[in-house]
Amino acid sequence: MNEEKNIPIEDEILEEQAEEEIKPEETEVQEEETAKEPEKEEEKAESKEPDPKDKKIEELNAKYMRLMADFQNQKKRFDKEKADIYQYANEKIVKNLLEVLDNFERALDATKDADPSLHDGMELIFKQLMTALENAGVAEIKALGEEFDPNFHNAVMMEETDEYESNKVSGVMQKGYTLNSRVIRPSMVKVAQ
Repeated sequence: MNEEKNIPIEDEILEEQAEEEIKPEETEVQEEETAKEPEKEEEKAESKEPDPKDKKIEELNAKYMRLMADFQNQKKRFDKEKADIYQYANEKIVKNLLEVLDNFERALDATKDADPSLHDGMELIFKQLMTALENAGVAEIKALGEEFDPNFHNAVMMEETDEYESNKVSGVMQKGYTLNSRVIRPSMVKVAQ
């Protein structure tokens, strides 16, 4: 009986040893397979051309970014145009009023020698008109004695004078005005030689 008992025990031990022997082999095979997988992935990455889907995604992203930039630029352009419209909306009426203003100044000059109360009344109305225009953003361009600037002055004649240096405005024939820093009518001037 002892022999019979020993036999199964020996068989069990042999089976356990066989299992132990198989386990290390299996793990070696698994280790080899896992070691081969990164190599395969590297080979795939090296030999593989860019995925068409990735290329298409990049193209679409680039197109989207360009469209967004165009949209932002257009929005800024519209905002600037809108601000300009509000700022210069009354330019046409101001230009028409400048002619009235010129005639008003001539009338003031003509009434200096006339009735003083009439002249004072017209002068008050003129100041009131100028204040209203200034509140709308209209400003007179300073010209007399200033350096000639073609952006603000329109030279119609040159004159020799000792009173002003060369290239200075020696006389104003018609006043110039700006509307919110934009020239709406340049000054018509004489320039010293």
